[in-house]
Amino acid sequence: MRTAVAGLAVAVLLIACGGSSSSQPAGSTMVTMTEFKFAPSSLSVSSGKAVFWLVNSGTTQHDLAIRDSSGNTVATSELVSVGDQKEFDVNLSAGTYTIFCSQPGHEASGMKGTLTVT
Repeated sequence: MRTAVAGLAVAVLLIACGGSSSSQPAGSTMVTMTEFKFAPSSLSVSSGKAVFWLVNSGTTQHDLAIRDSSGNTVATSELVSVGDQKEFDVNLSAGTYTIFCSQPGHEASGMKGTLTVT
């Protein structure tokens, strides 16, 4: 009986803690994605590892892609489903980048912004 109760207690704790984080990681930069914009659209982070917390408050899937000043895409997050959130980690050198949603038509509809890395 004690084993069953202990096992149940562990299961409840694991469920309460969750297998994946659904809250913003400490030190991350939150970016909310909707049609067709990022909020905020101007971001600043320190060089090295940048951690973004992507929140999709829109009605379709979005991602966050990063393009350097030469026009090369240096990183793209996973697609974030409607109502979902994901952590996006990337290593960046100092410079000015463009952020955009790589889904067809989204960037052209205004879903872009500026990322400054110092």
